[in-house]
Amino acid sequence: MNIIRNLVIITSILMLTGCAARKNQLAYFKDLPKDMTEVIVESDEDEYSLKIVPDDELLITVTSLEPTATSMFNLPMANVATRGDQQVTGNVAMQTYIVDSSGDIRFPMLGIIHVEGMTTKQLTDYLIERISPEVESPMIRVEIVNFAINVLGDVKQPGRYTLNKESITVLDALAMAGDMSEYGHRNNVLLIRREGNKKIYHRFDLRDSKSLESPYFYLKQNDVIYIEPDEVKASNAKYNTNNSFKLSVTSTIVSAVSVIASLIIALTR
Repeated sequence: MNIIRNLVIITSILMLTGCAARKNQLAYFKDLPKDMTEVIVESDEDEYSLKIVPDDELLITVTSLEPTATSMFNLPMANVATRGDQQVTGNVAMQTYIVDSSGDIRFPMLGIIHVEGMTTKQLTDYLIERISPEVESPMIRVEIVNFAINVLGDVKQPGRYTLNKESITVLDALAMAGDMSEYGHRNNVLLIRREGNKKIYHRFDLRDSKSLESPYFYLKQNDVIYIEPDEVKASNAKYNTNNSFKLSVTSTIVSAVSVIASLIIALTR
């Protein structure tokens, strides 16, 4: 009786310890103290600001107090359609500029402008400088309208997400995808990025607050975030696959035996 009781106690302790360890693995930034204040130093041009790259789709509008004075600097209105769409609606909207492989756009009245490597703010300032001699107090708006990222792997809602802002972090991406499941590797979050003809692979340990300081913490166009499942889920998947295979083989054998038995019975009659 005492042996059974001791076994129950030991098993309970092991289960509680395992649960506590599991829970501890799910925490983000475990090294941060409970109370902490950090001063964020703002800069005029953030080194992590999104830069314009080839194949970006830019929406650029030029307005002023005198609309007719800026009409020549805007593309004509067109039916709404996204690139690759087969159907065009009857609504009208401003056309967009596609940055070509050389990093250029062709702008009305100003000709070819090399925009690759600029931020939207830098391009806005450049256009204001170029247009101001012709238009008094021009107001210019520049947006990247096809900024998207991909979140894959062990998250609750994997997929491709198109964004309406230019500043997004790894945490923002995880939040959009519904966060990792309890089986996601928090210490091995993979970022895949293409820059020109190079591919960059960077791994984050989101249990460590130093990942917040990484130059890759802010995402860029078409970045891929991949969450690898931990060993528990991988083992479960392997177990389920093996069981499915064994069940399939067993079913096949049973069916074959049944057919053979039916034939033998038929022949002996």
